[in-house]
Amino acid sequence: MKYSYYPGCTLKTKAKDLDLYARKCAEALGAELEEVDEWQCCGGVYTTAQDEIATKLSSVRALTCARDRGQALVTVCSACHNVIKRVNNDMAESEYVRTRVNNYMQPENPYKGETKVIHYLEFLRDEVGFDNIKKAVVNPVKRRIAAYYGCLLLRPGSVMAMDNPENPKILENFITAIGGTPVVSPYRNECCGAYLTLTDSAAPEKRSGLIVDSCEKKGAEMIITACPLCLYNLKKNGGDKLPIVYFTEILAEALGIK
Repeated sequence: MKYSYYPGCTLKTKAKDLDLYARKCAEALGAELEEVDEWQCCGGVYTTAQDEIATKLSSVRALTCARDRGQALVTVCSACHNVIKRVNNDMAESEYVRTRVNNYMQPENPYKGETKVIHYLEFLRDEVGFDNIKKAVVNPVKRRIAAYYGCLLLRPGSVMAMDNPENPKILENFITAIGGTPVVSPYRNECCGAYLTLTDSAAPEKRSGLIVDSCEKKGAEMIITACPLCLYNLKKNGGDKLPIVYFTEILAEALGIK
């Protein structure tokens, strides 16, 4: 199985190990992630303004590359995934956006939202299958693990369409597949403070602390997340209480390739 792959900026700079784990785990599970050609930053935040076309171009370049290869596009960072999938939806559903973006791109080969965009967790669940991952585990992670989803992985639910945004199960099912025991926290899909860490550190400190405290009270021994920014905020504001780990890292441990 071959998939186009968009790593994003963070996994190419401050979080290179998370990118490496993603690639090696995919290889161990019988898949190959082929990095898209000359990708650029997705912007990190989806711009809701319909007349803001320039911010959508880098996502469309990556989507077009995957389409031309005849492959689905896999993302690992939940922020990148949110931006790219929402832009893809715009290209499929909005003639206004589609026409203006394609005027910047290749009018002779316009992009119309043809690429299937999947998060790495969806790749594990829908392409590989959690049952097959369970069979591939050589080092079961026998710990009580709390899943932290954050905001961007699940919302808006009608576009992201990965799981129920109010009662998700994909990370808990992933934890079970690698041998762990899921711990459900009431704040698992609440915001950690996200980008406010750049301008108002008190907000993420409060939000992230609340999330970590809740997981600790529920008996968790570890928290896993799928967003590098969430990972940063939770580690900074609660990493002294519980280990905070990216999901590709714990998968690499379970598969014996960390």
